[in-house]
Amino acid sequence: MRNLSYLISIISRQKLIFIILVFFLFGCAAHPTVAYKTMKKGEKLYGYSFSIENVFPVLFYRYGISEISDVGFRLGLPIYGSGVDYSRILFQSGQKRDVLNIAWSWTPNSNFDFTYYKFTEKKKRPGVVTYWGLRGMFIPKGITGGRSLRIGLLLGSNLKGKFGYEIGYFHDSAGIPITQIFTPKFDETNPDWDDRYNQYPLTSDFGFPTEHARITGLSIRLHFFINTNNEKKSKGDSESVDNN
Repeated sequence: MRNLSYLISIISRQKLIFIILVFFLFGCAAHPTVAYKTMKKGEKLYGYSFSIENVFPVLFYRYGISEISDVGFRLGLPIYGSGVDYSRILFQSGQKRDVLNIAWSWTPNSNFDFTYYKFTEKKKRPGVVTYWGLRGMFIPKGITGGRSLRIGLLLGSNLKGKFGYEIGYFHDSAGIPITQIFTPKFDETNPDWDDRYNQYPLTSDFGFPTEHARITGLSIRLHFFINTNNEKKSKGDSESVDNN
């Protein structure tokens, strides 16, 4: 029994290592964590995120370069998920604002993102910001050497600058019809199959998802800001100085 337990533990460990290597070496695309508020010039926001695109957390840092624009940097651990992006406010009125973001991410399916966000701060729930966005995504050279052009929607929310989530899907119609995205297996046996889909394989020769695969366009992320408390303290200190 002792030998059997030892053998099971070794197999479990090997499975875990294999899963981590699969995600590390053949990860999906990656996307930026944008600011949940209008940043002032010189203001900083930083934190970390977890997503299905990256097994390990990604550190992010944003810096306000003007009253309407900011730049972001990401560092994946150890490297995948890293990238840079730029945001610019196109419209702002009251609790609403529209933001354009342009991003580049380094992964096995390195990608460019062009996203139009619409943010709204809830009047009845101060500090809660919800948003949705339209995203165009371009992979110039994926793991099989092909290109992928995707478009889709995302939605997310931030809770009082502490943490938030984002969920999105961006579809590549070259690899599979959008009517078949929930089909478990799309191949020659499917009535919507066409020979042209052979040019855009969904899996590589080793069985990993390619730049055309559905999972490559799926994004689910949790992000956490770690400098919110410092902002509150600095505001409190400035208010106490003013009162004195």
